[in-house]
Formats: sequence, structure tokens, C-alpha cells
Amino acid sequence: MPLNEILAIGCILSFFAMLAIGIPVALTLAVSGFVFGWLGFGSLLFNLLPARIYGVTANYTLIAIPLFVFMGVMLEKSRIADELMEVIGHVSGSLRGGMGLGIILVGVLMGATTGIVGATIVTLGLLTLPTLLRRGYDKRLACGTICAAGTLGQLIPPSTILILLADIMGQSVGTLFAAAVVPGLLLAGIFCAAMLLLGVLRPDMVPPIPIEERRALPRRVLLEKVLKVGLPPVALVLAVLGSIIGGVAAPTEAASMGAIGSILVAAIAGRLSWGTLVQTVHSTARITAAMMFVLICSQVFALAFRGLHGEKLVQDAFALVPGGVDGVILFMIALIFVLGFFIEWIEISYIVVPMFLPVLQAGNVDPVWTATLIAVILQTSFLTPPFGWALFYLRGVAPPEVATLDIYKGVVPFILLQLAAVAVIFLYPDLATWLPRAIGW
Repeated sequence: MPLNEILAIGCILSFFAMLAIGIPVALTLAVSGFVFGWLGFGSLLFNLLPARIYGVTANYTLIAIPLFVFMGVMLEKSRIADELMEVIGHVSGSLRGGMGLGIILVGVLMGATTGIVGATIVTLGLLTLPTLLRRGYDKRLACGTICAAGTLGQLIPPSTILILLADIMGQSVGTLFAAAVVPGLLLAGIFCAAMLLLGVLRPDMVPPIPIEERRALPRRVLLEKVLKVGLPPVALVLAVLGSIIGGVAAPTEAASMGAIGSILVAAIAGRLSWGTLVQTVHSTARITAAMMFVLICSQVFALAFRGLHGEKLVQDAFALVPGGVDGVILFMIALIFVLGFFIEWIEISYIVVPMFLPVLQAGNVDPVWTATLIAVILQTSFLTPPFGWALFYLRGVAPPEVATLDIYKGVVPFILLQLAAVAVIFLYPDLATWLPRAIGW
């Protein structure tokens, strides 16, 4: 085996070794890339790296990330979701599983407006988990529903996963946004169907809101809350997504309007203050800086790995996978799913996707469909133990009577439902490609 290929293997193994002993992912990417890149082709790596980093970070599309993050953080800091959850819970009325449906619908809406898993889960956990337990919901089911609903924002656009995948795969952000709409709603629909089925088969697990509590909120007051709290976020989502998918505005332009729109929505709800604005700016800066740091460090790893002819090594290895192109896609999905148990979606995106991309391009696989599959399976990384971030977020706000094991067991059925959604999208690619084709992307 040539020396370069040995070094490429060493680059990958050293990355996982450092990751296993607890070194932050961004640093493991940079260190393994620098060390094995220097061993392979000396100082040439350092000559090429500045241009590579500048070329990636100067990508105009990435400007949309801090703007969408600002939009999400503003809606989270202004605590609009608090009243929104109350409104949906009361609208669901006497329906068994109605509160569970309300949580999923709020997850869809917050996902489309915030896209921030931590914000959604913490909000839903603080607001709904004690109430669900008090109303007799099964502890594990309540925890699983909150975690699953909180991750929907990673698939439903505008999603930072889709923005980064568009950059990695050389696709239009608008195209991937359009492709993810139907799969995102499909996944939410699967969750809702499971909740309704539980209402029929196990009504003791999902009791309705007590009639006394529903009567305590007059219809007129409920209607006012719907108009004041529910309509502005929905209008914001439709305006942002509609302008991108309809071709009226570029993603960065729509993101800037979304950021301004989030300020207006908070003002309409009476939740805008100088303190809220300052907190939003600080949180946006921290989140964006963390993402860009990982992006920069991943370029060191990618440049070294390619320079060591690692891509050829990967292609040769994939040639041994049975089943042709479909086998490679299934292997990629399985690999991403397993890695999701241990590392975050950003690192998975910049490590795994570039390795598979040449093989998929050589096999003429539809990149839009592939990106959608990757986005759906990446979403499971927030739920899979032991390091699923959704589990940690909920553990931090769960009441003492909820054990960590309850949270871990509660997400298992929803992980299986997400894998079922992946299987449906794999078998029926039109679910992802129909809308982009219909609007001419």
C-alpha cells in the first residue's frame, strides 16, 4: 500500500482516537489534518490552507446562517412559544393525545421559525413536561414526544443542516429547502399518527385536557390569543419560505427579512425589550462562531485527506460494498446513523458527506434526494443515546421525578419512526424531488 494511503488511514484513525479520549471535535479535525498533512506533503499544506479557508468562509450563502439563527433566538428569548403551546393545547379540546399533538405542532412551528433544537426542547420541557405529568401522561412518552418534536427544526426549513449541505454538495439552498418541505411534514405526520393511534389503543397514556380547565379559558379570550400569538409566527414562516421557494428572494435576503420579521413578531406580542435584543445578539454570535470554527477546522482535515489521496482510498473501499450505488447509499445512511451516537451533525456533514460525494456523483445519484436523505438521518443524531443533545437539553429542565432512563427509553420509539421515514423517502424519491421540480428549481 502506498505511503500516502497509509497516512490517510492514520489521519482517520487518529481523529477517532482523539475523539474517544474526549478532545473537542474541532480540535481533533485540525490536529489530525495538520500532523498527517505535514507528514505527507510538508509545508505545502500551510501554503494552500489560507486560500482554502478564505474560499469557504467567503461563501455568500453562509451569511444566511447567523440571520436565521438570530430569527430563531429572538423568538425563543421573547418566549412567544409559551403562549403558543397553551393555545394549541386548549384548541385540541377533548381529543385523547391532544396535548401530544400540540407539542408536535409547536415543534413544527418553532422548527420553521427557530431551527434551534436546544431552544425548542428547553421551552417545551419547561412549559409542558410538568403539565403532561400532572395530567397523567406516561413519563417516557412525554419525554420522547418533547425530544422528537424539538428536533423537527433540523429538517423543516429554514434549517442550518440544509444550508451547510447545500454548501458541501454544491446545490442551491432554495432547492434543498423545497425538497425538505414534504419529508419534514411527512415526519411530523408520522409522529401525529402515532400519537392518535396511542389515543385509541392506550388512552390511559395520553388523556385529554380536563373539561374544567378548558372551560376556564373563554372562547373569546382563546380566539384573541390565536390571532395575537399564533398568526404572526405562521405569517413569518410563510413569508420567509415562500420568498425563497418561490424565487422572489435569495436565501440571504429572505434570512435578513426573517431576522427583521422576528423583531416585529416579538414587538406585536409585547415581548420586545432592549435586554431581549442584547441577549439575542450575544447568543447569535456564540452559535455562529462555534459553527464557523468547526467549518474552518474541517477544512484542514479535508485538505490533508484529499492531498493524501484519501478519496481514492474511499472509492476503492466502496467498490467492495455489495448492491452497487444503492448499497453505497444504504451504507452511508447506516454510517451516519452510527456516528450520530457519538458526534454532532456538523462534524458528520464535513467528514462523511465529502467522502461519499464523488462516488454518488459517479453513480449519477440525484443530489437533491441524497441531501434530503442525509438531513433526515442526521436528525436522529439529536435523539440517539448516549450523546444525543436533545436528551441532555431535556435532562437539564426535567423535574426530579423523571429519571434519565425515562428520557432514554422515551426516545426509542421516535428513533424507529424516524428510521421508518428514512425508508419511505429512500423507496419514494419523488417525496423529495417533486416540489423542486414543480416550482422549476
